[in-house]
Amino acid sequence: MRKLKVTQVKSVIDRSKKQKDTMIALGLKKMNQTVVKDATPQIVGMLTKVKHLVIIEEA
Repeated sequence: MRKLKVTQVKSVIDRSKKQKDTMIALGLKKMNQTVVKDATPQIVGMLTKVKHLVIIEEA
């Protein structure tokens, strides 16, 4: 399975509740925090919703 390295680069302050919940579901709680996730359709869909807040790289 393909792995994605996701880093939060923008704050969730003044964002919608859905975007905040999506970031928490991805495991991102702080600025510059990085997590590695499998590239499942569910994760890719969540990343699409918050792509303006994160940097996504192949791991």
